[in-house]
Amino acid sequence: MNFKTTARAAETARRKGIVQPGFRSVPEETPIAFSYGGSSHAVMMGTPADLEDFAVGFSLTEGIVSTLEEIETIELVEDEKGIDVQVVLVDEVVDALRARRRSMAGPVGCGLCGIESIEQAVRKVPNVSRSALKLSHQDIVKAIAQLNELQPLHMETRAVHGAGFYVRGRGIVAVREDVGRHNALDKLCGAVMRSGHRGAEGAVAVTSRLSVEMVQKAAILGAPVLIAISAPTALAIRTAEEAGMTLIALVRGEDFEIFTHADRIVPGNIADVA
Repeated sequence: MNFKTTARAAETARRKGIVQPGFRSVPEETPIAFSYGGSSHAVMMGTPADLEDFAVGFSLTEGIVSTLEEIETIELVEDEKGIDVQVVLVDEVVDALRARRRSMAGPVGCGLCGIESIEQAVRKVPNVSRSALKLSHQDIVKAIAQLNELQPLHMETRAVHGAGFYVRGRGIVAVREDVGRHNALDKLCGAVMRSGHRGAEGAVAVTSRLSVEMVQKAAILGAPVLIAISAPTALAIRTAEEAGMTLIALVRGEDFEIFTHADRIVPGNIADVA
């Protein structure tokens, strides 16, 4: 099912001292609900594209599933206000999710407040230090350069984030876009899982800043390297250090800064080995 991802908006633009009316392509942003077992679990505002990937990636990074096999079917249901992504899970995962919901229910109305939400926000992430991946300086530069070239929605609108998966010797093998940086990374996680790639075999590259959530999602995918064009937060650095992840930020042309586990990045060429 294909949904409209852009709209044409009237504007008044001033360029080179000249003011004139015109039009600009802008991205669509719509409510996207994730439902499990017939019950709504979360609603995200996002770009209505690659929603099957989004469902898989969101289910993985939220800890609802750990493998693709735990998802039986994904159905997209559109109404006038948004899109309901209905995910059917295997029975034992449905039971675990129901128990999780009961444990989070409390006297407050939101169901995600207090200790439970704090623990979830600073949750311990998988350790990715066992990955044998090594990247060269040129791999870092190439990953961001290719990511910038492989974002058709951003090229059209200049208003969305991108996330790509870089495999040494092959380059960027998957790219996903969204108005939300977390959504773009969730979509990428789903695309990587559905394509049969292992997170440990490549690096995640993103067009946003590096918050702790981005580190958490990349670690859950299993990626040992996270590369960004913008800067990291202090908590993102601490979390990446603990997870054994190499955090690279502020990639600008040939320049970049490595914040954690720099030994994974080498200055010379690396022979491609299986």
